[in-house]
Amino acid sequence: MRSIIQKYLVIILVLTQTYSLTAQTDYTKYVNTFIGAADNGHTFPGACVPFGLIQTSPVTGAVGWQYCAEYMNVDSIIWGFSQTHLNGTGCMDLGDILVMPVTQRSQRNDYRSSFRKETESATPGFYEVFLDDVAVKAELTATPHVAYHRYNYQPGDEVSLLIDLQHGPSWNEKQYHSRVLACEVNQVNDSTITGHIRTNVWVTKDVYFVIEFNHPFNNIKDLPLAETEKGNRMLVNFDLGTESQLEMKIGLSSSSVEGAIRNLTAEVPGWNFNELKSAANKEWNSYFSRIEIEGDEDQKKNFYTSFYHALIQPNNIADVDGMYRNAKGEQVKAENGKFYSTFSLWDTYRAVHPFYTIAVQEKVDDFVQSLIEQAEVQGFLPIWALWGKENYCMVGNHAVPVIAEAYAKGFRGFDAERAFKAIKQTQTVSHGLKSNWEVYTKYGYFPTDLTEAESVSSTLESVYDDYAAADMAKRMGKKKEFKYFDKRANYYKNLFDPSTKFMRPRNSDGTWKSPFNPSDLAHAESSGGDYTEGNAWQYTWHVQHDVPGLIKLMGGTEPFTTKLDSLFTVELKSTLNDVTGLIGQYAHGNEPSHHVAYLYALAGKPEKTQALIRQIFDTQYRPEPDGLCGNDDCGQMSAWYMLSAMGFYPVDPVSTQYIFGAPQLPKMVINLPNGKTFTITAEGLSKEKMFVDKIYLNGKEYKKNYINHSDIVNGGTLVYIMK
Repeated sequence: MRSIIQKYLVIILVLTQTYSLTAQTDYTKYVNTFIGAADNGHTFPGACVPFGLIQTSPVTGAVGWQYCAEYMNVDSIIWGFSQTHLNGTGCMDLGDILVMPVTQRSQRNDYRSSFRKETESATPGFYEVFLDDVAVKAELTATPHVAYHRYNYQPGDEVSLLIDLQHGPSWNEKQYHSRVLACEVNQVNDSTITGHIRTNVWVTKDVYFVIEFNHPFNNIKDLPLAETEKGNRMLVNFDLGTESQLEMKIGLSSSSVEGAIRNLTAEVPGWNFNELKSAANKEWNSYFSRIEIEGDEDQKKNFYTSFYHALIQPNNIADVDGMYRNAKGEQVKAENGKFYSTFSLWDTYRAVHPFYTIAVQEKVDDFVQSLIEQAEVQGFLPIWALWGKENYCMVGNHAVPVIAEAYAKGFRGFDAERAFKAIKQTQTVSHGLKSNWEVYTKYGYFPTDLTEAESVSSTLESVYDDYAAADMAKRMGKKKEFKYFDKRANYYKNLFDPSTKFMRPRNSDGTWKSPFNPSDLAHAESSGGDYTEGNAWQYTWHVQHDVPGLIKLMGGTEPFTTKLDSLFTVELKSTLNDVTGLIGQYAHGNEPSHHVAYLYALAGKPEKTQALIRQIFDTQYRPEPDGLCGNDDCGQMSAWYMLSAMGFYPVDPVSTQYIFGAPQLPKMVINLPNGKTFTITAEGLSKEKMFVDKIYLNGKEYKKNYINHSDIVNGGTLVYIMK
């Protein structure tokens, strides 16, 4: 088989022919992989390639919510390096196969090591650090299915590696020591180990692996396990002689050990760390060069790091031959040869997937196809898909708008009839506590007394999905289905309390739940309540598809904007991890608020939207480890930044319209397929000039408060005249 380097060169050549690239620019120099790796951003600094299965990264902790990504920038101890990670999530999983160099120098009995921040550095596709306690320089790089480690020991040191198959991020110590359900390890020869781990944290998943070393090992010593542990811990011992460098390749598969071996053989047949590092850098640049921006250093760091975070997932979990294990654990072949998972859809339908339809158009059909294939196995579209399995996290089912948006924007690389069949089944056949459609259709909402938690949020999120289903049905000429889902798309009106002007929990007899405090925060996992990681102040605006209807319920434009003013001024004191980035009651650190600043523009007061966008940029995004005000959530925080920097945002992604805000960069060129470009210029933009005076599209003054998706992807120029 051809090496991964050869494959990368082919990929990059194709991208060069498809997109207008400026290959001479190294955009990766603007990416700070440590942004979000402190406080509650939950990002990781390690090595990966776009949409790959592998994310090999250092571990500074693994127990407790703060360690969802296994790394906190303030820590000074490294446990080792694990091979898979989630980017910016608020729940835990992955963190598979922890590896740590060991020497006789360490004074610790837990095989961990201190390190100094000045010896740690990273760039897309590469990470390095010096481990003080063992005097080892560690370097990591990656291909889609293979983690490549290089360890530089001191000459004459005893050389060992800890391989910990029990390890992985967990909510508590008990789970940490019981997360592995089964583990098998086989020694193939004196330089190769294979095996299989089954774990249960967020989902039950199977990880198959092959580990190869560039030197033979002398022996493998099994370490003792605690009573509930089933994952092997091993010390692999080497005699490097006069050499001091040990290299290791870890090939992973969601399908089989044979698949892991095929992945490793196809992608990294040889031993050339620097070549792989260079290839990863080139692949990242092939994506970053699609959007060229002008701005100061901090703006470039924020923008390209956002771009980076948005491309870490979804992850192709299929092997190089297309094999993977589906939602039922069956070994199958992906129809398109790739199967994507890690869909944090409650977050990403809002801005990440719209961003993909502009900047990563070639992936959209495969994403949709993967959603369809999983739906046909499990009976409903994914809610939150990880490793090909469903974890039922959050409310609503936002694979529906992702598919409907793709169809509305003209993507046709998937079977629309199959897609709509999956949508219809998802929205009409109950599949768990959060989709009790019999109750929903009987009452026109989820009654609080018949719903365990999150009744208001579940209703409003499901209503948007119904609207998305109606939109796709209409476009496909399905009149009966359109009528059915269009009726349900108006159910949001049933939870609007005209006396308080809030979306309020309602009982099955029609009465309002009392007492009612709109500032009370709810969180299903910790405090119960009728809202999802939020309150009535935040969720009242969750009518993305019918803002005119919400304005009417409020009593007109003036009452609507007055109420909206209060959202940004009434103080909220939050102790919930997921309700952060506060401006009054507005919480930019959590996704239900992300479209709200743009509602002023839809109510005829664009200057208020424009002022708020600048405030959010200035206060909620900084190019520092603690620079994100909330979980990045698989790129959603990042996509908000990038689209808003362009001067618009998809309040209703399915509509194919982006509502104007205000640009935050002086110039941007989006390099589109087939040599087209879309150039955005903000003339006169400055700290003082944050408001939009006029807009010109392709040389003509443009009066609408939105721009269509087609206007962007067909190429052209958008000029903002600032004042």
